[in-house]
Amino acid sequence: MLRIGLTGGIGSGKSSVVAEFKKLGVGIIDLDEIAREVVALGTPALTKISDHFGQSVLDSSGALDRGTLREIIFNDNSERAWLENLLHPAIRERQLQLEAEVQSPYCVIEIPLLVENLESQQVDRILVVEVPESLQIERTMHRSSLSEQEVLKIIDNQATIEERRKVADDLIDNSGPAEHLAAQVEALHRKYMEIAAQSAS
Repeated sequence: MLRIGLTGGIGSGKSSVVAEFKKLGVGIIDLDEIAREVVALGTPALTKISDHFGQSVLDSSGALDRGTLREIIFNDNSERAWLENLLHPAIRERQLQLEAEVQSPYCVIEIPLLVENLESQQVDRILVVEVPESLQIERTMHRSSLSEQEVLKIIDNQATIEERRKVADDLIDNSGPAEHLAAQVEALHRKYMEIAAQSAS
């Protein structure tokens, strides 16, 4: 099965792109969703995280306080590495299980930090969604309680547009209207179906 790695910076509209692929019957795997599953309340990973970082990374219900944890790992690369070493194997195992369940000729795997974590070896093609930085900031602030400074800090910790373009097999410009996005996804869908058919034959 052909695996398309979908990535893009915060606020680039990856969810909108995924929604268009879903309309076309394409199997979707969301690595952020898997990441939330593996640290859910009662999981071994959450216990290890709280043992390592302390109770401050848990909220009043005992669930993971993502904001607090994000602050810690943004400011300490060694702590980020520790967390990634804990979570990546569990995430990868669940990803493979979900890939085996996909019914469509290809699947789209949403991997927000694909470029940063060098996970391109897990996919056959890389699809990058991009918008101007000003639009990233506007969209992220609109949908969250983050300040402009906080959004810029996240953007600074992510790969640049240039770095994403270097590894991209395909690009989507998501700065225009919804119909422009739908047309781009439909064109890519036809392309991916052809590639999947060639691979299968």
